[in-house]
Amino acid sequence: MAVKQAKHISRQELKTNQVQDLLSHSAEAVLAHKMTVVYVVIAVLVVAGGIFGWRFYAQRQTVKAEAAFNDAMRIYSAPVVAAGQPPQPNVTTYSNDAQKYQAALAKFQSVAGQYPQTRPGQLALYYEALCETHLGQNVQAITTLTTLEKSSNRDFASMAKFELAQIYDQTGKPQQAVQLYNQLLQNSSVLVPKPIVLLALAAHYQQSDPAQAVRLYQQIKRDYPDTTAADQATQQLSLLPSGKS
Repeated sequence: MAVKQAKHISRQELKTNQVQDLLSHSAEAVLAHKMTVVYVVIAVLVVAGGIFGWRFYAQRQTVKAEAAFNDAMRIYSAPVVAAGQPPQPNVTTYSNDAQKYQAALAKFQSVAGQYPQTRPGQLALYYEALCETHLGQNVQAITTLTTLEKSSNRDFASMAKFELAQIYDQTGKPQQAVQLYNQLLQNSSVLVPKPIVLLALAAHYQQSDPAQAVRLYQQIKRDYPDTTAADQATQQLSLLPSGKS
């Protein structure tokens, strides 16, 4: 039986095969790398598209929220006219405060409910609470302000905290009011600066602890001279026996 001889592979052919294998693997690697780059580019484009789409959506929501908020503010700022007084052209008027604030409240609630993630929507919460206090709905106002107090916007949260302190002062909860005033003094903000908080805290003590009120008013005059807050402190000091010079 004839034995089939193994095919002899020359050194040149072996070298050629090795080169071909190397080129083949290199091509596969390059192709794989290119596909990886393509996948990365596609992923980046998808993420960028999502970000752009979200920003576009957020901007549109903010524009709508601003328009709705401005409509609510026009009601909130509308004049109240006495019965029989001639109407003003192109001006919305109301016959009493309760009617006006009730109408504004509904508008602000709508803005806050539809656009809660926008700045106008969060600010609408603040004015919603103001309307509620004007209407004597302090319990509802506290609930509304407590929601705004948790806002990631430091200024809006400070505004809510200050208004809460004012309500607590007016409804016989002095300890809660002082606690909030002190928190605001430790973390003042642009919209609720420290002199304003000091004035409110001094007013809080004006009846219960006049000496403490005098110290606070004097602090305002010393730390913030030539300001409106200092002028108000001077006026209040003149009403306190121990504050008269």
